[in-house]
Amino acid sequence: MSERPCLSHAELCQLRRLTTPTVFNGWEQITRHDPAADGFNLEPVIDFMPQFGPIVGYAVTAVIGFGDGSVLSDKTLSAWGEFRKYVAAAPGPKVVVVQDTSKPRVLGSMWGEIGATMYRNLGCIGTITDGGVRDLAEMTAAGFKAMARRLCVGHGYGSLLRWNCEVEVFGRAVTPGQLIHADQHGFLAIPPQDEARLLEASLFMDRNESGILAAAQNVDRMPADAQLARIDDALTTFIRAARDRFGRAGEHT
Repeated sequence: MSERPCLSHAELCQLRRLTTPTVFNGWEQITRHDPAADGFNLEPVIDFMPQFGPIVGYAVTAVIGFGDGSVLSDKTLSAWGEFRKYVAAAPGPKVVVVQDTSKPRVLGSMWGEIGATMYRNLGCIGTITDGGVRDLAEMTAAGFKAMARRLCVGHGYGSLLRWNCEVEVFGRAVTPGQLIHADQHGFLAIPPQDEARLLEASLFMDRNESGILAAAQNVDRMPADAQLARIDDALTTFIRAARDRFGRAGEHT
């Protein structure tokens, strides 16, 4: 894992108060990447604990596979032990991002009650896996957020193929140490060079949208033509503010 400064605890807490779409609205203003193609999941992902709200943390990564007849051999146990050492040593908070090579099949699950409890106590706040999860009630009780492709009955006797490497989940490449913001809408993998300005940009765009919301609410029940004029004025102000701050026109939904 590459060494680089992490955001402060206070900054991470502030990011966690924002939805992932709100963070995207800020990120797209500061990045040189293509916001529609280079940041968020490109395939559907299910948040099985939406009541937890967003999670924000740094990726620890693994590639696993099922269906090759693997059992808990000494070699397998040793590999999982090394993986846990890697996870424990990584800076937190941590999100375990797991690529399952069995895809599109789901032949087993790395995640259940034991895994959630174990990794929660290693400083992990959740997982994003393009495989399956099980023991949903027990994982919820452990306070461990699961974002996955589906639920699964099968257990975790699979192969740990490699770790601390780039993975691809839900069409998105994720590298170790990359900042992850995730909620029921999906997840963002933030390029390292965009971290420093992410919170400021997200808060600015959140505030900037408030003018459009106020104009659209029509609290005074004004005539339609006046209401439309107020919305047009608010949109113009929104675009001008984003352009003045970031050199871009912003976006609105």
